[in-house]
Amino acid sequence: MNIKVIRGNPTPEELAAALAVVRARAAAAAATPPGAAQRDSWADPSRVAAHRVPQPGPTAWARTYWPG
Repeated sequence: MNIKVIRGNPTPEELAAALAVVRARAAAAAATPPGAAQRDSWADPSRVAAHRVPQPGPTAWARTYWPG
């Protein structure tokens, strides 16, 4: 892996910190099995269903997505 500083003059500590972050992100990406998509908790349907199930009625469609 080659890293090139384009602009600025980082101290050895700053460069080591940046490299540690890059290596940690690369290790985390490598640890994820291929094909395993990371789901955002916002898109999780159980987030809405866990609060309450909408009651049938004329406005039930409005309560199917937004909890509250």
